[in-house]
Amino acid sequence: MVGKRDMKNKIESIKKEIAKAVVGQEEMVNGLLIGLFSEGHILVEGVPGLAKTTTVKALSLALDLEFKRVQFTPDLLPSDIIGAEIYDPKSSSFKIKKGPIFTQLLLADEINRSPSKVQSALLEAMQERQVTIGAESFALPKPFMVMATQNPLEQEGVYRLPEAQLDRFMMKLLIEHNSEEEELEIMRRIANKSSQAIASIVDAKELETISQEINSLHIDAEVERFIVALIRATRATNQNIRYGASPRASIDLYKASKSHAYLLGKDFVSPVDVVKMAYPVLRHRVGLSYEARAKGVRVDEVLKEVISGVEIP
Repeated sequence: MVGKRDMKNKIESIKKEIAKAVVGQEEMVNGLLIGLFSEGHILVEGVPGLAKTTTVKALSLALDLEFKRVQFTPDLLPSDIIGAEIYDPKSSSFKIKKGPIFTQLLLADEINRSPSKVQSALLEAMQERQVTIGAESFALPKPFMVMATQNPLEQEGVYRLPEAQLDRFMMKLLIEHNSEEEELEIMRRIANKSSQAIASIVDAKELETISQEINSLHIDAEVERFIVALIRATRATNQNIRYGASPRASIDLYKASKSHAYLLGKDFVSPVDVVKMAYPVLRHRVGLSYEARAKGVRVDEVLKEVISGVEIP
């Protein structure tokens, strides 16, 4: 494993390159890095204009990864994402035309604008890291991460993501507006056309090394039990919760906590890392009761109550 200082310097260099294109939005940048390092997928919720597309594109440049974007619309077909068999009259045979999902970073923009049949086309790719077209299965490139976005304000012409689809995402990030100073900086950059070229800091091979270093981080048995206790607490009787998190949440919280510790330059995982990651890992996996939704209770408020009820080691 590289030294903690070298590790932190490399992460900071990646963030500096992304900052050439994106002002602020540190939580989104950290979340994308954690997802990529942990081989997870990210769901981002925020109003338009918060640099979601710009951020993931800047990330692809800083990490020298292939990037593609799919705009989800009501008339989108599964074959528009994964590809299809195309008949070639010259050879009187079918040929495979691969879709945009064959990339390393895929931006599924406004994923809730397409019906469930299209959304489910991502399921096999996100879980199995492969795509089936006709009778053949094709492995996806490594690394492979889906960043899906959805607009929380739209109510018409959108399709709610089913629980099975949501559970495939490691984290759900809530993106807010920039601060006043950051918005001023954004305005000046665009008006003066002062964008800078983004340099590549690491490549796919180095990313694999980082993932191995993260896997080797020490996590105490008591912290592991704390993770499981948090997940099980979401399933306990609670008037605000209709259903709790699945076992997949335990795995994702474990991996995300390790990556979070790595981003901070630590060589061990603490309960602080677990609590920090619990919100993005669990907020899309815990279903609120009808009474809670009627009262306008937010899922993060319920999670805070659940977390405070679990003893920290």
